[in-house]
Amino acid sequence: MKKWIAMLIAVMMLLSCSAALAEDTGLADVLAKGTLVMGFDEAYPPMGFVADDGTHVGFDIDLAKEVCARLGVELVLQPISWDAKELELSGKNIDCIWSGLTITPERQEQMLFSIPYLANEQILVVMSDSGITSADQLAGKVLGTQAGSSSVDVLDANPELKDSLAEIALSDDFVAALMDLKLGGIDVLLIDSVVGNYYISQQDDPDAFTVLPEVLEAEEYGIAFRLGEQTLADAVSEQLIAMSEDGTLDAIREKWFANDITIVSKYADSYGK
Repeated sequence: MKKWIAMLIAVMMLLSCSAALAEDTGLADVLAKGTLVMGFDEAYPPMGFVADDGTHVGFDIDLAKEVCARLGVELVLQPISWDAKELELSGKNIDCIWSGLTITPERQEQMLFSIPYLANEQILVVMSDSGITSADQLAGKVLGTQAGSSSVDVLDANPELKDSLAEIALSDDFVAALMDLKLGGIDVLLIDSVVGNYYISQQDDPDAFTVLPEVLEAEEYGIAFRLGEQTLADAVSEQLIAMSEDGTLDAIREKWFANDITIVSKYADSYGK
C-alpha cells in the first residue's frame, strides 16, 4: 500500500513539474501564423471604434499596427463583447485583449499583462444643467456605467456612494451610456477619463457636460495575454518601450490626446526585472 502511495506521489510530482516546465510558445505561435489577433471593444473611443467610413480606428489600433509592423506580423482586428473578454482570450479566439484594459489584481490572476502604457482615472460626468456639482449630491440619483468594466469594480469599492444611489444602470458600452446621460435616462455617468474626456471634446457643445471634481480611482492600462505566454507579452512590451524611446509612441499619442498620458517610459527601466 505504501509503495502505491509513493508511486502516486511520484507521478503527481512529475506531472506538476511537467506543467511548470511547459514551453512558452506564445510568441512563436504568433510568428508562425504571421498574425496577431487583437480583441477589442469597438465602441470605446478613442481607443477603438468604428469610423464614419466603417473602418476600425483608434489609439490602441494605431499602437497595435505599429507593434505588429515591427514584429513582422499582420494585425487582425477582432471586436469582442466586453463581458466575454476573458473567455475570448482563454478560448484562444484572440491572442490578446488590447482595448484600454485596466490592470487590476483580480485580472492579474487570470491574465498576463504587458508593461503599463496609459494612465486613466475613473470620473463622474453629469449634464451641466443638472445642478449637480459634486459627488455629495448623488444620493437618490441614477448612475450609469459599462457592464464588465473596471468602473463596476470601482463602484463596488465605494459602498457609501453605491448604497446612496437610487439605481445603477449598466450599458453594453460607454458610448451607449453617454447617450443615455445626454437623453436624461441616467443622472450621472461613471466612466474612464480617457473615453469621457474624448467624447465630450467631440460634441458640438462640450460645455453641456460637467466632470465632477472627485476622482474615484487612478488606473493604468495594459495589454492582456494568456497566462504563461510571457514571450509574447515581453515582445509587445519591448516594442512599446522602443516606440517610447524613438518618439513613435508620442507621435501616435498626439493624434488622439492633447495631453501626454502615456506611461511606458515610467516603467521601461524596471520592466521584466
